Amino acid sequence: MGAREEAARGLTDIETFLYREAHLQAARRRVEEFTARATGLSQEQKKEIERWYLEEQVFVAGMVTDHIAETISVVEERHHIRFGRWLRGTLTAMIVITAAMTVCVAVILGSSA
Repeated sequence: MGAREEAARGLTDIETFLYREAHLQAARRRVEEFTARATGLSQEQKKEIERWYLEEQVFVAGMVTDHIAETISVVEERHHIRFGRWLRGTLTAMIVITAAMTVCVAVILGSSA
């Protein structure tokens, strides 16, 4: 892997990390606001709810990421199939055109001789 590819991958990794941290920070704010309004909970219970909620958010984010990756894979596969069909059709058309031109040239050269 060249330096350019490594740099691109590094930027992608940084972007992923920052997105994940922003998502978790937003989740922390939401759960802290929720537990702050919940009356009758001990500090330990609030911390347990916060811990559970953040773990749940990480799990859900992983599920969403997996779903998106699977969907992209399916779309890419369909694209490759369509492109392959288009390429075969184009190749077939070029062969037919080349054969027709060859016959035309042969006819023209044959009739002039």
